[in-house]
Amino acid sequence: MPATLNEVLAATANDHRHITTTFTHHTGLDWHAPTPPQLGTDARLSVIIPACDTAHSLPAVLDALARQHTAATVEVIAVDDASTDATTELLAAHPRVDRAVRLHTRSGAGAARNVGVHLATGNTIVFLDADMVLRNHVLADIAARARHDTVLVGFRNNIPYLPDANGYPVVPPGEPDLDADHRVRWTPPAGVPMLYTGQVYPAAFVGRPLHDTRDFLDLGNGRPYYDWDLPRMVVTALVAAPRRAVLDVGGFHPGFDATGWGAEDTYLGATLIGHGCLVIPLRQARGWHIDPPDPAAVWTAKLAGVAPRIALYRQLCEQPTPTSRAADLADRADNLLRKAETLR
Repeated sequence: MPATLNEVLAATANDHRHITTTFTHHTGLDWHAPTPPQLGTDARLSVIIPACDTAHSLPAVLDALARQHTAATVEVIAVDDASTDATTELLAAHPRVDRAVRLHTRSGAGAARNVGVHLATGNTIVFLDADMVLRNHVLADIAARARHDTVLVGFRNNIPYLPDANGYPVVPPGEPDLDADHRVRWTPPAGVPMLYTGQVYPAAFVGRPLHDTRDFLDLGNGRPYYDWDLPRMVVTALVAAPRRAVLDVGGFHPGFDATGWGAEDTYLGATLIGHGCLVIPLRQARGWHIDPPDPAAVWTAKLAGVAPRIALYRQLCEQPTPTSRAADLADRADNLLRKAETLR
C-alpha cells in the first residue's frame, strides 16, 4: 500500500539552508531583507484573492498591490465568492485587478482560490487574503526567491478596521510588527485545550515558534512545536507556492467547503510538503491584516465550525499524498465558472 501523507511528512526533512545561503551568496542580500525591485525580473507571479463581503478592506488591499515595487510580471486575479456587499463593484472597477469573476453561489475560500489557480498563468501562485495590505516590497521579496520546490511564507499584523471619513481603512505607517503574528510570538492560555493537538498547558507562557524552530527547519520530519507543526505554518493570508505543485496536489480539497472555517490551508501545506516542497519563511514579507467591522462576532462564528474541519484534515492525512490531480482541480473550477459572472 502507498504511504499515507502522515508517513510521508514524518520522513520528509525541511532543511532549506542550501537555498537561503545560495541566495545570499548570489545576490549579496540577506534572505530576510527587503528586496530591490530589479531582482526577480524573470519571475511571473499570479496573485490570487478570494473575496467574500470584504468591501471594508478591499480598496486598501488593491491599492497596495498597485504600489508594489517589482520588475516581475504580476497578474492579480480576484474571485468574488457570491458577496452581498460592494465587493463585486469594487473588483469590477479597480484598475489593478487583471481578471475577476463572481461565483454564482457561495462555495468557500478554498474553492474560490482553486478557480483563481485555474485561471492563473504565472509560475508562482501568491495566495493573498482580501484583508491583507502588503508593504511595497513584498512581491519583489517573493519574486526574487520563488522556486519550483519552495513554499514561501509571509506574516500578518492584525489591526482593527478604523475607517476614515470616506470609509477607507486607515493603515499605520511603517512596517507591520513581525511579533504580532502567532507563528512568531505565541501566548497560549492556561487550562484550554489547543485546537489541533488538544494539549493543555498548566500555565500561560510565551512561545517563539519561528525562532525556536530555526525558521521552521526543526519542524521537518513531522516534529511538532507544542500545538504547531510544519503544515500549520502555511497560512494562505500570504503564502507563495509553485503553480505546478499546487495543480498536482489538486489545490484546496473540496471537503473544506463554505461551511465552517480553518484547516484547508493546513492541508494544502501538508500536501505541498508531501509533494517535495520546502517551507521557508520570509520575515520581511508582512502585511497589515484588517479585522472585519464586527471581529468578535466573526471569530465566534469561525471557531464554532473549526472542529469538524480539523477532524477532516486528520482523516485526509491518513490517506496517500494526492498527486496528478490537476485535471480534477480543472473540472471543479470549470463547474463553478460555467455559472460565474465575468467582472473583468
